Amino acid sequence: MILADSFPHLQSEGFTETSPATSAYNCIAWAAGETDRWWWPDRFDVGYWPGSVPRTESLEAFFQVFESLGYTRCENGDLETGYEKVALYVQDDKPTHAARQLPDGRWTSKLGKEFDITHTLRGLEGPVYGRVAGFLKRPRP
Repeated sequence: MILADSFPHLQSEGFTETSPATSAYNCIAWAAGETDRWWWPDRFDVGYWPGSVPRTESLEAFFQVFESLGYTRCENGDLETGYEKVALYVQDDKPTHAARQLPDGRWTSKLGKEFDITHTLRGLEGPVYGRVAGFLKRPRP
């Protein structure tokens, strides 16, 4: 993966690679706090999806996934003491990515089958993940 082509803002916004590449999990699993399975609604063969959530690639379904984990929708990605947030990205109105906020306000993401990084929200906006379309929060575990 050529990061500059996929994420044109990443270099200028800054990022840090935090783990090696693996196909064991994806961004949705990582945002949900898991590292042992792939989460996506259309991956019946190898993926996981909460049984109570429709298996559709819609922003609403992805909101429901995180709501099933105790998150509630919120207005923005600003750091709030005592809360962990998730940002959902969309491209052409389809969910593409999720990022989880760290206690210091930075964000952490798994880039497909590649590595995990810390970054800004704008750093991942662009031709691959599109734009941030919504936020959720829950009390920090």
